[in-house]
Amino acid sequence: MTYLLTATVTPSKQSFSREPGRETAMAKDILGEAGLHFDELNKLRVLDPEVTQQTIELKEECKDFVDKIGQFQKIVGGLIELVDQLAKEAENEKMKAIGARNLLKSIAKQREAQQQQLQALIAEKKMQLERRASGTADTLIPVWTRWEGQSYLVALSHQSWEVQGLAG
Repeated sequence: MTYLLTATVTPSKQSFSREPGRETAMAKDILGEAGLHFDELNKLRVLDPEVTQQTIELKEECKDFVDKIGQFQKIVGGLIELVDQLAKEAENEKMKAIGARNLLKSIAKQREAQQQQLQALIAEKKMQLERRASGTADTLIPVWTRWEGQSYLVALSHQSWEVQGLAG
């Protein structure tokens, strides 16, 4: 779109003294009313130089804002990755703890079963001893047994049983 700017000057009876820059100021005023302005390089612009400067400043502020948002997103992304990693490590530690607890329960059950077996073995050996003791008064019967990974020599009599020593 092209604008044609025309100005009509009529001679006046009054005499004006020529002041330097007055015509330029008048031209700028007339162009300003038409929405046209001169910039610092005397180029004709549609926007007022102040509006142009404010637009440039706003553009720079927007760019700074976008850069800061980008940095913020990087920081938040790093934080999310760190939290995810910590969550995975916590889950792994939780599984290890559950496994250790189950192992302890299993060991406790094994010990109870082993203790019951040993008590049954002792009861059986006592009965054998009582049967044999009816013929002899104080005969000791050596018996090897294992408990908690250790071997024990148990001497059984018809009256009581005693641990006589360890063997490896």
